[in-house]
Amino acid sequence: MAYPFAMDLDATDYRLLDLLQDDASLSNQALAERAHTSPATALRRVRRLVDGGVIERRVALLSPERLGAGLTALVEITLDRQGAEHLDAFEARVAADAAVQQCYRVSPGPDFVLVVHAADMAGYHALVQRLFTQDANVRNVKAFFSVKRAKFDPRLPLPAPAR
Repeated sequence: MAYPFAMDLDATDYRLLDLLQDDASLSNQALAERAHTSPATALRRVRRLVDGGVIERRVALLSPERLGAGLTALVEITLDRQGAEHLDAFEARVAADAAVQQCYRVSPGPDFVLVVHAADMAGYHALVQRLFTQDANVRNVKAFFSVKRAKFDPRLPLPAPAR
C-alpha cells in the first residue's frame, strides 16, 4: 500500500519507534513506561503509526548461527531488456521466492541487488536454476558469498528523542 504523504511525528512517536526497533515484543504497559507516557497514549500512538504505514510490520529476528547458518549471497542481476514490464516481472518473481530476503532495484550498474539465503551451495544452485537460468531475460548474474556477518541491524536512524 502506498502512502501519499509523510506523517507528522513528535518526540513521543520517535521514542515509541526507537523502543519498538529495539524490542517489538514489549507489552503496551512496558512500552508506555519506557516511553514516559500512559498506556492508553502508547496504544493509540502505535495504532496510528501502524495505520499510517510508519510501522510496516513486527517480526522476530532469527539467529542464522543457531539455525545452522547456511549460505548468504549478495547477488547482482542485470537484465537483457529493461522495460518497465520486464523489470516488474523479474521483481515480482524473485520477491515471491522465500530464499530471497531482500530485493533492491538499483542504478547505476546492475538492475537488481538481491540478498538470498540458501541452506548450502546445492540450495543456492537450485535457486539460480529456478530464478535466473530459466529466465531468458537475465543477462548477467554476479554473486558474492558471505564468509562473515560483521553487522546486521535493521534499525532506521531516528532523530534523538526529547527527554
